[in-house]
Amino acid sequence: MNAKERGFLLLTSQLGDLERKPLTVAQFRTLAMRVAQGKISDDMRELTEQDIIALGYDRTMAARMISLLGNTKDLDQYLKTGNRFGCVPISRISQEYPLAVHKRLGLDAPGCLWAKGNMDLLHTQTVSLVGCREISPMNYQFAEKAGKEAARQGITLVSGNARGADKIAQDACLAEGGKVICVVADELMNCTPVDNVLYISEDSFDLPFTPARALSRNRVIHTLGYLTLVAQSNLGTGGTWDGTVKNLKNHWNPVFCFDDGSSAARELHQLGATLICQEELTDFAALRSDLYTFLS
Repeated sequence: MNAKERGFLLLTSQLGDLERKPLTVAQFRTLAMRVAQGKISDDMRELTEQDIIALGYDRTMAARMISLLGNTKDLDQYLKTGNRFGCVPISRISQEYPLAVHKRLGLDAPGCLWAKGNMDLLHTQTVSLVGCREISPMNYQFAEKAGKEAARQGITLVSGNARGADKIAQDACLAEGGKVICVVADELMNCTPVDNVLYISEDSFDLPFTPARALSRNRVIHTLGYLTLVAQSNLGTGGTWDGTVKNLKNHWNPVFCFDDGSSAARELHQLGATLICQEELTDFAALRSDLYTFLS
């Protein structure tokens, strides 16, 4: 890990300390923009307090950033602990960082993703699936079918590893010999390595579940896939709704929602999602005709 990558972690990660206050996504985005427009090196490890003040920050904020960048011993210990648990950091400037996430989210992409498992899956064809934890029988069948079809068609399934639609699709995919990327909102370090599975978390590998982490990781789930399937959503509430609406507004990728006759599905359709039936899952390439061309 080079100095610039270490700088990303120092500025954006809690490093296992719940009291540590790294930069928010918005704050780091602003810093990156100012550095890019300024006349100083963009290597965060070489910034001085005066450099940061020259970018338009007050002395208090400049001192805070320099303090974050100075926690090198904490970073070394954190990296050592992560290595012991098989957790690997991928900073936004690393070659291993998912290109789709970087391109779609730009400066709003997580400063660092932590990975555990088969990292080769980051370079495979992917389809994302989202859905409710409490799921109706026909929506259950849709999620299960999506997982099986991902395996049959040789496409990696991306989901959130949560109870309900996520687990249904993931388990079905793995049972058919498929591959899965799980974007988790709890402790990555506690995930058990499984063949054909990659676990990913945002910014840290040891933080516990929080609703905020669950919501934040939705943008990673959506942008990792070259299309997104919605197995079921509540209307106007919940992580599935929130993430899918943001996807549609920002045009991250095409969204295909199961046509279950619900008011949520109808509203997502009005916002730009395509309604599909279970039978249409048999050919993901037909849903997005440019899928394979786009990936090549």
